[in-house]
Amino acid sequence: MTGTVTARSRSLRAAPRRTIPGRSLRTGVRRSRNRRTAYLYLAPAVTLYTAFVALPWLHTMWLSFFTWDGVTPGTWAGLSNYATVLTDPALRSSLLHAFGFIGFYSLLPIMIGLLLAAVIGGRGGRRHPISRTILFLPQVVPLVAVGITWKWMYATDGIVNQTLRLLGLGSVTRAWLGDFTWSYVAVGLVGTWVMLGLCLIVFQAGIQKIDTSLYEAARIDGAGPVREFFAVTLPGLRAEIGVALTITVIAALASFDVVYVTTAGGPGDSTMVPGVLIYRLAFTNGEVGAACALAVVLSALIALVVLGISRITRERS
Repeated sequence: MTGTVTARSRSLRAAPRRTIPGRSLRTGVRRSRNRRTAYLYLAPAVTLYTAFVALPWLHTMWLSFFTWDGVTPGTWAGLSNYATVLTDPALRSSLLHAFGFIGFYSLLPIMIGLLLAAVIGGRGGRRHPISRTILFLPQVVPLVAVGITWKWMYATDGIVNQTLRLLGLGSVTRAWLGDFTWSYVAVGLVGTWVMLGLCLIVFQAGIQKIDTSLYEAARIDGAGPVREFFAVTLPGLRAEIGVALTITVIAALASFDVVYVTTAGGPGDSTMVPGVLIYRLAFTNGEVGAACALAVVLSALIALVVLGISRITRERS
C-alpha cells in the first residue's frame, strides 16, 4: 500500500502542470495593468522631451530646407543648404575643429582622470576627498564663468604669463587667445580642465566596485603599482571609460560656451566650432537655413559617434 502511494505521488510530481485559464487571464491582466502604469510614469518625461527636444529638432530640420533671414518669408532651397555645409571651407573647418577638440575634451581628461583616480582612490579605497572635491568644482561652475576666468588668466598680464615670467620663461609669454597658432590649444586646455573632474569622479566610483581581492592577488604575484593598474584597475573600468568617453565626446562636438566667451571663434576662424558658427549664421548673418542645416548635420554626426562608442564598449564589455 505504501509503495502504491509513493509511486502515485511521484507520478503526480512528474506530470506537467496544466495551465489554469483563469490564472493565465489574471496574469495577463496584471501585466497589462503594470505596463499602463509604467507608461503613465514615463508620460511626463516623454511629453517634455517631445515638446522641448524632438519637435524643435524636427522644426530645425524643416527650416534647413529654406533660405530664410529670420524676418521675411523664406524661399524653398531644397538640399542647397546641406551642399553648402559640405562644400564651404569655413563650415567644414568648424566641424574639423570640433572633432579636434575631442583630444582636449575627451582623451586628455580620460587619461589624466585614470591616473588621478588610481592615485587618489587606488585599490578600492577612498583617499584625498578634498582633492576630489576641488577637481570636480569646474562641473558645478557655469561655463560662462569658466570662460571669463580663463580669459583673464590668458591675458597679456594674466596669471599664466606672470607664472611663466617667474619661471624665467618670459620669452614664451604671449597673448594666448589672440595668437593664431596657440589660441586653439589654449581653448582646448580649458575644456580639459572642465572635463577632468567629471572623469575623475566616474573612475573613482568604478574603482570602488572592483573586488579588493583582485588587488591582493596581484600583490601576491609580485605586481607593482603600474602592473596592478593595467592588470586590475583598467580592465575593471571598461564600462566607466565608455560612459566618460560618451559624455566628453558630446561636450567636445557641441562646445559653445567656453569658445564663445574666450575667443568667439577667433582670431580669424582658428577656434571656430559649429556651435558658435550656428549662432553667428542665424543671429548675425541672417542665414537661418544654413544655420539649421549645420545644426542638423552636427546632431547627426554626434549621434553616429555616440552610437559607435556605445557599440565598441558593449562589444568589449
